[in-house]
Amino acid sequence: MSGTFIGMPAFPKAAHKAVHDTTLRANLRHATHTIRDKRAVAVSELEDWAELREAGKQIKDLTLGRLDHYLIQLEEAVTAAGGTVHWAADADEANRIVTKLVKATGEREVVKVKSMATQEIGLNEHLEAEGIAAYETDLAELIVQLGEDRPSHILVPAIHRNRSEIRDIFRDTMGRWGRAAPEGLSDSPAELAEAARLHLREKFLRAKVGISGANFMVAETGTLVVVESEGNGRMCLTLPETLISIVGIEKVVPTWRDLEVFLQTLPRSSTAERMNPYTSMWTGTTDKDGPSTFHLVLLDNGRTDTLADEVGRQALRCIRCSACLNVCPVYERAGGHAYGSVYPGPIGAILTPQLRGTASEVDASLPYASSLCGACYDVCPVAIDIPEVLVHLREKVAEQGGPGHRLEKAAIKAAGWVLNHPSALAMGERAASKTRALHPKKLPGPGARQWTESRDLPEMPAEPFRDWWKKNRT
Repeated sequence: MSGTFIGMPAFPKAAHKAVHDTTLRANLRHATHTIRDKRAVAVSELEDWAELREAGKQIKDLTLGRLDHYLIQLEEAVTAAGGTVHWAADADEANRIVTKLVKATGEREVVKVKSMATQEIGLNEHLEAEGIAAYETDLAELIVQLGEDRPSHILVPAIHRNRSEIRDIFRDTMGRWGRAAPEGLSDSPAELAEAARLHLREKFLRAKVGISGANFMVAETGTLVVVESEGNGRMCLTLPETLISIVGIEKVVPTWRDLEVFLQTLPRSSTAERMNPYTSMWTGTTDKDGPSTFHLVLLDNGRTDTLADEVGRQALRCIRCSACLNVCPVYERAGGHAYGSVYPGPIGAILTPQLRGTASEVDASLPYASSLCGACYDVCPVAIDIPEVLVHLREKVAEQGGPGHRLEKAAIKAAGWVLNHPSALAMGERAASKTRALHPKKLPGPGARQWTESRDLPEMPAEPFRDWWKKNRT
């Protein structure tokens, strides 16, 4: 993955700072509770929700099991429909391909429909370094971009901002990116949306190059699918002369019939809608209808390595609905930025360490960013057992070592020796009882001290159990 978020502190440090931000916590609590309550109602309307969930899981697993076959089928179908397919092994290669394609058009600006894949590879930053301006057109992404911020939620990237903050961002920065915000702009949702619409309309009408992701790719026809709620995606997908789509290889589904399942589960799980207001589909190019040139960049960037892990590969089922974020007690209090990745929340805690590896401190900390309560698994529309993968990844992180894990391993080894030698254990118990008045109330060391800040150490008895037993039961 891109190093865009690398350099941020590990999750415990970032979360410690975030939980003391009362505005952030209030924004997150209000938004996540609202979304998840509406989702619960929308899901309850379907009597066959459990069957749809199981169908989604099986379709994804079947596809991942024959991913090479379906990707080749997809490439052939896209090519036959007039598109061009490019394969990118990593973020650097994907960025080089896209930059070359944009420069070939002679243009110096592009419009983008919301795409987590482009955020994953740091495409905007790469294009900027090459003198190409990339304009986000999703309302929440626009807020993040204008505020020189980072997304903090999969579905609602600006969930950490309230209306007053958004108004200030529009008034202060919109003019530097294009059409300025109207005079006297209030924090009314209608006025904010109108200011964004007027600002973006100029971009849509001028841009000759559009960049998108895709929610799904249908292998049998080479069709790409984007679902969204505002209409900005449709503007990006139809008005430009050249369309470039960057999509993770796991987004492919075999047939239209398979797609039907996800078009039922995704909107209800993400926005609590029965169907998306805008579902855009395109297959290659068509004369005098939409872009005349279409390029599809298929992105690996760690996905093949993830696929090789029998436990961890289920993370690739994810359809980016964000339901797991909205029910997670950790995310609700820490926010998305604490995860140091474009993929926050429970799914990010298992996806990022697999795509990016666990060499950095922030990535090694992510599998521990969970209480393992299991709420994320309960709401996942494709039945990803996130707690299982978290524990699996914790084991991997522990195996690779590190100061805390080495100390833990040494302590376990020492305890094992003592427990295997009863006489040594008895001597230790007696020594501990006799020195109990000297025992500290809190354990030394940063990690141990944090543990005992809110917990009392158990008091040592006046005599060991085995000595009491000899006196009273023999």
